[in-house]
Amino acid sequence: MVQEAAEDAVRAAFRRRVNPGLALGEDADLIAMACRDMALRFHRGGKIITFGNGGAATDAQHVAVEFVHPVIVGKRALPALTLHATGRGDQDAEGFADRLRLLASPGDIAFGISPDGRCPNVLRAFQAGRELGVLTVALLGGDGGDIAGDKAVDHALIARSHDPCVVKELHVTAYHILWELVHVFIERPGSLEPEGGI
Repeated sequence: MVQEAAEDAVRAAFRRRVNPGLALGEDADLIAMACRDMALRFHRGGKIITFGNGGAATDAQHVAVEFVHPVIVGKRALPALTLHATGRGDQDAEGFADRLRLLASPGDIAFGISPDGRCPNVLRAFQAGRELGVLTVALLGGDGGDIAGDKAVDHALIARSHDPCVVKELHVTAYHILWELVHVFIERPGSLEPEGGI
């Protein structure tokens, strides 16, 4: 009886991941466009600046490490850094934005992660990034929240689940795909010309 209950729990856990994973896969065109735009910024000498709160902060650090220290031999290291918040997102709404203003140049990428799409300091950073002329890429969860609908966000990639574990797992998969496809574009510089594409 315990074995059957455990097996049912395993099946249910995988079922919770299927639809959100398929939905993110259906956004392949959005992901490819984000990768191309990111690759173009790197190609022109830009850097990626990542940020997020709580568990998303560790993902932001992971993204920066992936780009600056590629794990696959032969891939080019790309400039990356991570911003850190000094308080909770609702207490330090300008924290990431202030740091972005100090460190970003117009050719850079602001890459923010918000598991529910409702982190005020992540949104403010995107708005500051828009003012600076950086490319803004949001990795979100749930329904995308306020961040997905804000005009300051160039690319909103959404893991459509309200289960934080599922969102986290899809985010990890998504940013590894972003890293991989950015390198595909960089290795084919002709794809970064205005008429280029995949």
